Amino acid sequence: MRSAVAVVLLCLLAAPATAASCGNSGAGFDAWLRDFRTEAAGKGISPQTVAATLTGISYDTRVIRLDRNQKHFKVSVERFIAERVSPRIGSARAKLKRHQALLDGIERKYGVEKEILVAIWAMETDYGANRGNMNVFRSLATLAYDCRRSAFFSNELLSAMEIVDKGWMPASAMRGAWAGELGQTQFLASKYLRFAVDEDGDGRRDLVHSVPDVLASTANYLKGYGWQHGAGYGQPALKEWNKAEKYQKALAYFAGRLAQ
Repeated sequence: MRSAVAVVLLCLLAAPATAASCGNSGAGFDAWLRDFRTEAAGKGISPQTVAATLTGISYDTRVIRLDRNQKHFKVSVERFIAERVSPRIGSARAKLKRHQALLDGIERKYGVEKEILVAIWAMETDYGANRGNMNVFRSLATLAYDCRRSAFFSNELLSAMEIVDKGWMPASAMRGAWAGELGQTQFLASKYLRFAVDEDGDGRRDLVHSVPDVLASTANYLKGYGWQHGAGYGQPALKEWNKAEKYQKALAYFAGRLAQ
């Protein structure tokens, strides 16, 4: 009996510490972050990356406010198109012309029409002009700690750390939108790891500065979710790009206008 109790005690002592609970205020954030650092190291993230990405990170109340108040989901699809698509038609046609050879090559390679790629590029960041300038690790840590989608964003935070660990981007360059999206077409970190490609052949998968990498990676993303060339622009793969139906409809409409 004593030996059985001893075994149980040893197992309990050897078990990893339980991660700090999520929270709905910043009160428990520091404790959560300490445990997350340990968790990240346990999943193979290097000590250098853990230090570079999580040192000095604090809870960001602005991120929480933005997460709770996504106004663009509250307007009609017609208004959304009028505000987000119509003003960009002219510039998108100019981008199609300027990058025609690159886009044609990507379309042949991945089977994803150039019009939908440019529509996404325009809608997400105005061709890289509005990528966001928030610290991705602060944003993702805040959302990972927040109880609303803790598991989802914990995975995104680990994925962002892995991007640094792979040498694809330095931690200092990891700045983006409030929910941690990166680059000119706003990839979440887990999608960056899964779908980013080095189209320009420089040895890095750079979705911040390299237009070939950006457009090819976006095509690879849609292809990965079943995009079929010639099947129209409103394909189910767009649901994996953005869950909002009005955003999907706006992208399909945008691409259709560019094809005219």
